[in-house]
Amino acid sequence: MDLSVIYILAGILLPLWILWRSRDPKEKRLVQAIEKLPGPIRMPVLGTTYIMIGVTREGLWDKINEYIHKFWPLFRTWNGSIPEIQIMEADHMEPILRSSVNIKKGYVYDFLHPWLGTGLLTSTGQKWFAHRKLITPTFHFKILENFQEVFVEKTQILVEKLQKEVGNSKGFDVYPYITRCALDIICETAMGTEVNAQENINSPYVDAIYDISEIIIRRMLRPWLRNDFVYSFTKDGKRYKECLEILHSFTTKVIREKKANLKNQTTQQETQHDDLGRKRRVAFLDLLLEASQGDTVLSDEDIREEVDTFMFEGHDTTSASLCWTLFLLGNYPEVQEKVFEEQASIFQDSGRQPNTQDLAEMKYLERVIKESLRLYPSVPIILRHLTEDVTVGEHTLPAGSHATLHIYHAHRNPKYFPNPEAFDPDNFLPERVQGRHPYAYVPFSAGSRNCIGQKFALLEEKTVLSAVLRRFRVRALDAPSDVRLYAELVLRPQGGIRLVIEPR
Repeated sequence: MDLSVIYILAGILLPLWILWRSRDPKEKRLVQAIEKLPGPIRMPVLGTTYIMIGVTREGLWDKINEYIHKFWPLFRTWNGSIPEIQIMEADHMEPILRSSVNIKKGYVYDFLHPWLGTGLLTSTGQKWFAHRKLITPTFHFKILENFQEVFVEKTQILVEKLQKEVGNSKGFDVYPYITRCALDIICETAMGTEVNAQENINSPYVDAIYDISEIIIRRMLRPWLRNDFVYSFTKDGKRYKECLEILHSFTTKVIREKKANLKNQTTQQETQHDDLGRKRRVAFLDLLLEASQGDTVLSDEDIREEVDTFMFEGHDTTSASLCWTLFLLGNYPEVQEKVFEEQASIFQDSGRQPNTQDLAEMKYLERVIKESLRLYPSVPIILRHLTEDVTVGEHTLPAGSHATLHIYHAHRNPKYFPNPEAFDPDNFLPERVQGRHPYAYVPFSAGSRNCIGQKFALLEEKTVLSAVLRRFRVRALDAPSDVRLYAELVLRPQGGIRLVIEPR
């Protein structure tokens, strides 16, 4: 759109818009407080979204970086009439993340409600507190140990699939391989069912998982598509509806079958073993169903929301972390060799699969994963809707505004990480961690709304990386400076992660 047209529209609409906004005392206070902060010029109706006009999906991250560097460490934007405070400093993030009151997610998460309902990711208030309390015990370490068998089984399939890429000197994109493996893992651990994503790449369920995340992002970036009625007539809106039907029907079917099986179990033998006499694998869904038989009864809808939430959060974020770690190891062969040496010291020359005790001994690999998450946090940005005023430095952020916390940029603050662009796993040696600002590194968020599945993710990632790096030597075809990013719910590379692998 021509800037002259924007200025003409602004001249016509601005007086009317200001008059309308100034009639409500609360709105007046909100606007006055927000406008004290630096930021781009605000236009009526559009707010500051005009700065994104003509920006493609590929250029969005660069545009965000441009304004972050211009207004660092804090500035305000307006998404239409919604005020957003962009925050990049650990000191500024702390009072928001540690708050037990400001726990409501930002408005963009509303776009997830049709799919995830109000599960742990999107709920707030009493429902969130009750469900968090109920679900937290299901991530006890002893329970997580039960998932190790699934991690190993699905990872072995991954290694077999990667074997066919050995000798491919042109390289290949590892992202689809990792994503399908993570989907297999989360489906079996969350629902106790198999989708065989690594074997059946044409699964409607897998396609729906892929499509719906991208569709949601496109809608978030287009304020004119917020209206559900208007959106339902668009191409994306129609595909979104199809994806919802596939995803919800699949989860509902699994829950129905699980409940029937639970009701029919009448002996200890039937409870502990499947039809083939194998020890029954307990899934997150099983634990939810068992927990909901007590004083707290979850409806089928409640259970579906939580299972769908773990399906969403448990594959995309882990896939991203694994891929970025392989990418960095492929750029830093000396670090990769240290990882391999640690693996060799644990397993000697045996080909046995790792157990949880082995994973606990992988201290260096853990530092590698943490450093990868520092440079490329799976969730680069999180949002909170402030329900009470917050003092941040010399500013008061008013209730009613939205705080956008830029984790990616907070992790690159040279005040806490000298030479912040370099990949250095020693950043997470105990002596370096001690004394560092507690909110300088928050890849799993922090405070009461931190990620409940972070221990699960670490065990899964160690298992996958151990198997891949014991079998293959990896080399990245792109340098970190050459890779462009997608600014989406999950931090993705444009063009995938291109690797060359060779056998050890």
